[in-house]
Amino acid sequence: MRPFACDMVLIEDGKILLIKRGREPFLGQWATPGGRIEEGETAEECARREMKEETGLDVEIIKLTGIYSDPKRDPRGIIAAAYLVRRVGGAVKGGDDAAEAKWFELGKLPPLCADHGKIVADALAQLGQMK
Repeated sequence: MRPFACDMVLIEDGKILLIKRGREPFLGQWATPGGRIEEGETAEECARREMKEETGLDVEIIKLTGIYSDPKRDPRGIIAAAYLVRRVGGAVKGGDDAAEAKWFELGKLPPLCADHGKIVADALAQLGQMK
């Protein structure tokens, strides 16, 4: 059975919040915040918990932006549900396995690990459709 995780896309004022990975795989690379689901947890609970642990922020889910299941997306074989989220509290600080949390202008993103560029592009496309 392949592991399941949640990734979150948070966009505010033309900027996106990314984390720098503090562990392998992808150590030192930029990614959307996220992590593995825990026993007895829903995907939505996982998304809120991981966002708090990695960025210090409390969020609410706006919508599911996609399921990412390509077996080659991550060396651990993780399947990810990605959510577009909105901040409802907290202050940005890297934590847990995120070495850093930082805002980037949407037009000036650093290279992202795995398929996180696709996750961001899909979220932006859906955000455009929501307006």
